[in-house]
Amino acid sequence: MPMGWLGRKDPLQIVAFQSYGTPQRLYIRGRALEDESIDLARKGFVPLLTNSWKRFETDEIRHAPLRIRLPDDRVFELTTDMEGYYLLDQQAQALDSLTNEEGWVHFEMSYREGQLSRPVLGENRFPGSMLIPAATARFGVISDIDDTILQTGVTSYLKWRVIVNTLFKRAESRIPLSGAAELYHTLHKGTDGQAANPIFYVSHSPWNLYRYLELFLRRNQFPKGPILLRSMASFWRRKREDVPHKQHEIVNILESYPKLSFVLIGDSGEKDADIYLDIARRYPGRIRAIYLRTVRHPGRMKRVRNLIAHEKTVPVLLAEKSREILSHVRELGLLK
Repeated sequence: MPMGWLGRKDPLQIVAFQSYGTPQRLYIRGRALEDESIDLARKGFVPLLTNSWKRFETDEIRHAPLRIRLPDDRVFELTTDMEGYYLLDQQAQALDSLTNEEGWVHFEMSYREGQLSRPVLGENRFPGSMLIPAATARFGVISDIDDTILQTGVTSYLKWRVIVNTLFKRAESRIPLSGAAELYHTLHKGTDGQAANPIFYVSHSPWNLYRYLELFLRRNQFPKGPILLRSMASFWRRKREDVPHKQHEIVNILESYPKLSFVLIGDSGEKDADIYLDIARRYPGRIRAIYLRTVRHPGRMKRVRNLIAHEKTVPVLLAEKSREILSHVRELGLLK
């Protein structure tokens, strides 16, 4: 049960999710939580189980007064919701003047002074970053995580492998699919190494796994990119959603960058093919190619093959190896 402002007095922290925006739009997301002292690097069964429990039994800080400070000292104030999440979606000017060479704006989060009755972790300064795609970008990449770059076992019986891998394996010990990091760096850098094509990671996983997945991506040297997950409440009601979470996030990205085309990468295990094809039809000319990792499930592979058999809207490739995707991207002329 959430502790809110009551109960034990663990220090407060702010987690800023890697997000994205435009030169005229701030789009910053994250969550205010009690510090649970989760050490993602600790080894051993008991620490793993303890950390797994802490990731899902979070003590969010409801209605917390927060402040965001940009590098040019512009300040924005906001308040968390009932689950401790915050979202700043606001117009602002000349944000691209604050970016580094990769397009990232680095900012600082804090609790508003004088409005807290709780201790804050450290100096009440928490880092965050937001991506504004660089002008040199030729296209963007939107990628799934589960069974696309990280072996999770979404097709296993009752998803038992997902449970085992998530609860009992450290992020550092998880092995990415062969060649995935190199593929994504090539897509990100382009042929000349200067393109800075943006990479967006979109998953059905809950936000509780954000730091776990961010550590996995960083330790395995994937290009830095916005990581877009979902709330636990949304996770449990996913079967009843009118618009799938992943589709909603991808549409937001396309609407944010109307002049940028995209490559979509997913897997054949669940609904990526359906979602990606629907988006390609709704946004003609915006999706340059769809790549779907093959999975070891004959029934699902047959369904996907039937689905794409007569597809003419966009090139679709079922790929077992990362090099197959890279070769196809070059054939399309996206990498010269």
